[in-house]
Amino acid sequence: MADCSKPEKKKKAGPIPQEQVVLEPPERLKAVIRLIRMAQRRLLISMFRCKEKAVLEELAAALRRKVQVHALVTPRAKGGKLRLNELGALLEGMGAKVMRYPDQVVKYHAKYMVVDDGPGMVASLNFTKKCFRRTSDFLQITYDPAVVSGLIRLFESDCSRVQTLLPPDLSERLIVGPDRARVQITDFLQSARRRIRILDPKVTDADVLMLLEAKRADGVEVQINQKRELGSLTSHGKLILVDDSAALFGSISLCTLSLDFRRELAIKVQDPYCVEQLVGYFDFLANGGPPAPEGPAQEVEPQDSRKKTIRKDVGKKKEKRS
Repeated sequence: MADCSKPEKKKKAGPIPQEQVVLEPPERLKAVIRLIRMAQRRLLISMFRCKEKAVLEELAAALRRKVQVHALVTPRAKGGKLRLNELGALLEGMGAKVMRYPDQVVKYHAKYMVVDDGPGMVASLNFTKKCFRRTSDFLQITYDPAVVSGLIRLFESDCSRVQTLLPPDLSERLIVGPDRARVQITDFLQSARRRIRILDPKVTDADVLMLLEAKRADGVEVQINQKRELGSLTSHGKLILVDDSAALFGSISLCTLSLDFRRELAIKVQDPYCVEQLVGYFDFLANGGPPAPEGPAQEVEPQDSRKKTIRKDVGKKKEKRS
């Protein structure tokens, strides 16, 4: 069991993949845990919901080893203002610095993380038990310096209390709404020569639907999977594949609200191995997806060998303040 007093060192054996896509629900949780354990100085984390105990315990462990944890959260979510306030108070009680997205009009829905100066992670999932066990979601880990730098600058900009324009010269791999998501996704779909495949139960935007019909008329195969249930999984993450050679996924849905009125984030993926995995996963889900599991979902053991609870950490913080 790992010693919680020291950060987990990055493995030296073998080259570190510069791009890694994680698809299976239990592996997504393990990947998030590994990233948090890698942090040595600073962890930037943008979230919409976080109720997974293992993630919260790992954040507490990171704070105990003096990692600066900065969390950017939404100020509002459907039916969840009280829970959001509780999450903010919980994180602050552990010692994290919590910022709430300041825009009063644009809803905050981006999900990503940056460990120290890299790697970065862009995901479609929430940090909840449901998304780590029962949803189709996608998670990209990248060491691309342009993406990592862009995530850091986007995080800093969105934490600002002064409304500013999108940071300049962000990597074109980062699809950012509402500022440029519509243009970027339109260009991505327009680039298709043979095939467009979409996993998204909310493909309703009129302009997008017109574009897809135009591509069909030009001889491009268009396949849209709008099923809400994919075998034992619930459809949640949004995925676009173009010519089976490039992919785009994240929190952005192809509906007007998501494209034009929310801070959303997706990432463009062109790494051949990652795209191959995404193509295979799309086919797997299109063919019915996974059957219902026979046993309980595998749990990821928190790093803290002393089994301290989050509430104890919060209590200690309060004692110090008093």
